[in-house]
Amino acid sequence: MSGQIIVIAQQKGGSGKTTVAVNLATAFLSKGKSVALLDTDPQGSLGKWFMMRIEKFSENPNLKFSTATAWGISYELRSLSKVVDFIIVDTPPKADSDLRPALRAADLILVPLSASHVDLWATQDVLDLADRVGKGAHIVMNRTRSDTRLGAEVADAVHEFDAKVLKSTLGSRVIFAEALGLGLGVVEAKKNSIAALEVMALADEVTASLLDN
Repeated sequence: MSGQIIVIAQQKGGSGKTTVAVNLATAFLSKGKSVALLDTDPQGSLGKWFMMRIEKFSENPNLKFSTATAWGISYELRSLSKVVDFIIVDTPPKADSDLRPALRAADLILVPLSASHVDLWATQDVLDLADRVGKGAHIVMNRTRSDTRLGAEVADAVHEFDAKVLKSTLGSRVIFAEALGLGLGVVEAKKNSIAALEVMALADEVTASLLDN
C-alpha cells in the first residue's frame, strides 16, 4: 500500500484547515477507506478533535492519528503511507521553511480560502512556497457566502491566482463547527444535510485530482 498524501496549508490562522482535514477524513471513512491524520500544527486542534472522538466513541481501526515536527514529518509519512489509503496533514498557519518538508512530500496540496480579503492576501505566500518546491496547489473555497458582495469579490479574485480552484465549496454553515465540537464530521453528524453533500463532493473531487496528478 502507498497512501496518498494530502497537505492542507494556509498562512492565515482560522482559515478552516482543521475543518477541511476532519471532514475529508470522515468522508473517506464513509467510503470504506483508511485514513491517517498527521497534525504538525503546534496549536493541536486536530489532535484535540481526535482525542474527543476516541473518548466519546469506540476507536475506528481505519482512522489513525499522529503528530510530527516539521523535520520529523518525512519519517511519519513514510511509516503511515504503508498502512492507510490517505494521509491528511494539517500544517501550522505560516508560510516558511517549516512547511517545505510537508509540501515536498504532498501528492496534493489544498489551500482553504475563506470569503475575506485577508485570507485572499495570505494565500499568495503559500502558493509561492508550493511553487518553489515544484508543486501546484488547489484552492478550496471555504465558508462561502455567494449572496454577499464580499463573497462574490473574493470568488472573482481567486481566479487570478496561478492555482486550480476546485469546483466543490464548503458553505458558511453552523453544522461544521457543531460537528467538530462533537468529535465528528458533518457526514456523521447530519448525513443528509447540504453540508454533508458539499463535503462528499469535495472528497470526490480531491480523489479525482489525485488520480490526475
